[in-house]
Amino acid sequence: MSAASAIATGVRAAARVSPDLGAALALPLFRRVGKRAPVVATDLATHRAARRGTVRIPGIRGTGVDVVTYEWGAGERTVLLAHGWQSRASMFAPLVRELRSEGFRVIAFDGPANGDSPGRHTYVVDHLDVIGELTRREGAWHAIVGHSFGSLAALMAVHGGVTATRVVGIASAADPRVFVDGFGTMLGLDTPTRDALAARYAARDFSGQPDPFERYSAVRHPLPAGTPLLLVHDRGDLRIPFVESERLVAANGGRARLLATEGLSHNRVLRADSTLDAVMEFLLASDASLAESESESEPTRAAV
Repeated sequence: MSAASAIATGVRAAARVSPDLGAALALPLFRRVGKRAPVVATDLATHRAARRGTVRIPGIRGTGVDVVTYEWGAGERTVLLAHGWQSRASMFAPLVRELRSEGFRVIAFDGPANGDSPGRHTYVVDHLDVIGELTRREGAWHAIVGHSFGSLAALMAVHGGVTATRVVGIASAADPRVFVDGFGTMLGLDTPTRDALAARYAARDFSGQPDPFERYSAVRHPLPAGTPLLLVHDRGDLRIPFVESERLVAANGGRARLLATEGLSHNRVLRADSTLDAVMEFLLASDASLAESESESEPTRAAV
């Protein structure tokens, strides 16, 4: 039995005694990001070509964290990329290459405990702080593109006042609870233990603050009126269920369009030609054409 299997077995055994006991054992595992994703070999050239910098954010404890940033290109329109959980900016390399070829300037970052940035934990508030600090430096964005956890951050940032003419969410989470449920599924935890884990997490890292599962819900806090939204999600995604993007479409109404893919899973959808084509078409479209599309149609769904 592997160490991970042994830990999962121990958590389940504790949960049978008490959901709260199981949650107490599971919490350190849930909070930690884990092994860092390496740069994919085919993305090394793009990764190395970036102009690197740093941005400092408070971090969950307020002691300060230096986050690594990346910049490519020099166009007038700037696109910000926000990666997912246990990921890194270089995962967007295929999209970076497409954007540069069309004259966009691109900025991305490695969140705390991801990629080349230090730390052991990361939170949606960290992504929001990075996006906020970069916005203070750069001004308004042509678009913010997020994947998974980063998509939730992109949606919440624009809801909270960050200016972007459009938003793209790939394999999007609709609210933070999906990460608790996904973790619970991985460990085989029942619903009472998942509920106890969510409560412990909120008390541990957001003590004295509003409920983070409500505060950072992109369903309860949709984008400002008139902000176009493109969602791309694979129907077979085992990490973030497809229904999460359907919930986001419902919450954002006519401004949202959803491209449903098949057989691309959670990460491969980020690099697929169908995704890149849809994203580039969306980012290259004029504001007027996107506004016209919103006024003339119901939420759009397409399949590839």
